[in-house]
Amino acid sequence: MPFVKRPFYVEKPTKAFLFIMKQFNFTQGEAQRLIAKGRVLVNGESIYHTGAIVEGEIEVIYFEPKSRGLKPIFVDKKFLVFDKPSGILVHPKTMTTDYSMLDEVRSHSGQNANGVHRIDMETSGLFLASRDKRAERYLKGAFEQKKIQKEYLAWVTGRLTKPFTVEEPICVRDDYSTNKHKVEICKDGKYAKTEFTPLEYDKELDTTLVECKPLTGRLHQIRLHLFHVKHPILGDPIYGTSFEATNNYLDFKMTEEERLIETGATRLMLHANTLLFPYGSTYFIKSRVNFREFKNKICKKEKRKFFK
Repeated sequence: MPFVKRPFYVEKPTKAFLFIMKQFNFTQGEAQRLIAKGRVLVNGESIYHTGAIVEGEIEVIYFEPKSRGLKPIFVDKKFLVFDKPSGILVHPKTMTTDYSMLDEVRSHSGQNANGVHRIDMETSGLFLASRDKRAERYLKGAFEQKKIQKEYLAWVTGRLTKPFTVEEPICVRDDYSTNKHKVEICKDGKYAKTEFTPLEYDKELDTTLVECKPLTGRLHQIRLHLFHVKHPILGDPIYGTSFEATNNYLDFKMTEEERLIETGATRLMLHANTLLFPYGSTYFIKSRVNFREFKNKICKKEKRKFFK
């Protein structure tokens, strides 16, 4: 488990943040943030005052990355790029999260390395991470300023033949009584725009491979915009399937075979394929995964329950 609790012994009265700095090679700010989060304990109780004095036995909860051998596909002195597999979180959801991309990022580049953008757990493909705090600030700022361009590939239901654009505002939902969609199209939502270009059609599976270019960065934007035009992404357990099926997926009660039939694929058929961004030079990075080959994860049309 990446978050561990370890005992330490402080020989003489010392400011807690100074002990953490020395023990973990943290900066002062990093040490103080750890304390402020309640991750330094004395007699089993968290201390939160960053200037507190500690002595004797204490416990510290900290992130200890555990690699599973996933290597970056591109390494620069300031950043890393991984080809993230589907099914992996980019960051621990809770302190009990067993594994995330943060394990690989920090195993490779140390405590100050961090992911700089979000990508859904079920989406595969390119994941960008900084190697130090200065690079993190720059890259997160570049995303906010729309200096970083991303393109995705998706296998969707039905046949699409011409490029099209969806320009529909998106808002976050707070009522899950009728469906489990996290976001929806609404006139008072945040502006969202996605460009789509069909690449190929498979008649036997009745699915089109589509290139997706989000020009804004809203939650579930590509998934929702494709659902809106009635060509949902195959394997999507949230947008396009039944309320009962979504509940079973969220409650971890859906088997792989049930998912194949209910959603049309054994995983979300969405892949982050390219990144284009400036960092001194202009970088264009393409995934090494041949997403076309992932058609073998798609259910035959006649067996699909909803995505006909």
